[in-house]
Amino acid sequence: MGHSSHVVASGSSQVYVQADVTHVPFLFARNPGWHAFYDQDTVMAEATRPQSLRHAGSGKDAGPGFPLSLPSLAYVEKSGSGYREVPVAWNPTL
Repeated sequence: MGHSSHVVASGSSQVYVQADVTHVPFLFARNPGWHAFYDQDTVMAEATRPQSLRHAGSGKDAGPGFPLSLPSLAYVEKSGSGYREVPVAWNPTL
């Protein structure tokens, strides 16, 4: 499978960090039941990808996701039968 997800929290704020959950976000977020050759365990990948996206989409905080394009930060929202990752615009000022 190769997916990795973590919740990082400080006080009442939290961010959901995921890596390789969607591989190619415009395909696998929209079609969470799909798998690709790099999913080591396709059955588990197809089961956990929707769960991860559902969890990410349940909050209002943007979370980093890889391999998203820089700045690798996006919101996840429900879209049809899948999800979509809405990238956060790059802001060089913190």
